[in-house]
Amino acid sequence: MTTAVSSQNTSSVLDKINNSRSSLANNEQTFLKLLTTQLKNQDPLSPTDTTQMTQQITSMTGVEQQLVTNDLLAALVGMNTGTGLSEGVNMIGKQVTATTDNSTLKNGKATFSWSQPGASTSLTVEVKNAAGKVVRTLKPDDQKSGAHTITWDGKDDSGAQLADGGVYTIAVTAKGPDGKDLKATNIKGRAEGLVTAVDNSTGSPMVIVDGQSIPVDSVIGITAVASNNNTAADKEAA
Repeated sequence: MTTAVSSQNTSSVLDKINNSRSSLANNEQTFLKLLTTQLKNQDPLSPTDTTQMTQQITSMTGVEQQLVTNDLLAALVGMNTGTGLSEGVNMIGKQVTATTDNSTLKNGKATFSWSQPGASTSLTVEVKNAAGKVVRTLKPDDQKSGAHTITWDGKDDSGAQLADGGVYTIAVTAKGPDGKDLKATNIKGRAEGLVTAVDNSTGSPMVIVDGQSIPVDSVIGITAVASNNNTAADKEAA
């Protein structure tokens, strides 16, 4: 995914470039005036060293070329911002899956993911509610090294089904063959739902999924949703 860049940052870059260009223009005019005066008043028997003049002009040209490069980079920053926004717009009306800091229980399920640096011999995943209380302790069979994904059935340790809408996180405890802890990283929740809008008020494009704002670059999966017209046509055909 394209990483969104704030339009405020773009403006700041352009302001710095424009200030540098104005300063360079003033310095260039001063340099040319001094050079002209020097040439007019040089000693015919000891003329100005043309090598030094060439080096000075070359240095000035190099600075101008750098400013042009900065302009191009600023343009690319602006393009990235627009691209991120257009990507979000293209997701409207589509079903998406995204990584988030937590996971909301929906249809009796919630999905989480993490990574571990090595295979474990002991692995425990604790599901915690918004208050930080452990509601379920899971013992996954898959203890391989690398990325893991687990879907919780929404039941607490007593077997009671918890209500949809609750926000949950996980804590992962993994131990290697030597009994030492394996530090789990990239612990994330998953959000799934229909994109209904795009918000760029912060300068970083966000898609709105079930009322939750999610960065465009956090979306990891997109699924097209069949239109109502197609559904109706299928029913008539049947």
